[in-house]
Amino acid sequence: MKIDKLNWEILKCLQLNARQSNAEIGRKVGITSPAVAERIRKMEDSGLIKGYRTEIAYNQAGHQLKAIITLRAFMGRLKAFLEKVKEFDEVLNCYRITGNENIIMEVVLHDQSHLERFIDKMITYGETKTHIVLSNVIEDAPIQKPK
Repeated sequence: MKIDKLNWEILKCLQLNARQSNAEIGRKVGITSPAVAERIRKMEDSGLIKGYRTEIAYNQAGHQLKAIITLRAFMGRLKAFLEKVKEFDEVLNCYRITGNENIIMEVVLHDQSHLERFIDKMITYGETKTHIVLSNVIEDAPIQKPK
């Protein structure tokens, strides 16, 4: 799907607040509410807009730690890990990457002992490196039009 300037403006509005009304978006981008609705429907139908979700504050949901964990899989253990990782409730995002490590995961954990138990599960698949998140500098920034 070709994304024109107006669609980029609508996408930016939705990325900043997907709950705002079509009328509100229309006022910001200079078109009518029905025109906004039609453009959004077309972007959804094309697969450009994949969905809408609720963001939850992990620390208010009983998790004290957020961490980034990388895994360098042992020979022959990557495929098994790729299947097993889907079962771990702690994992928010998991990416297969290039470089020295094979995997990078964003996880939330109740406390340090939970982190220790989680790492114990990981070490059967490979070497891990854990980075505790102290704060978010940029989070869920809108995707912008390529220059």
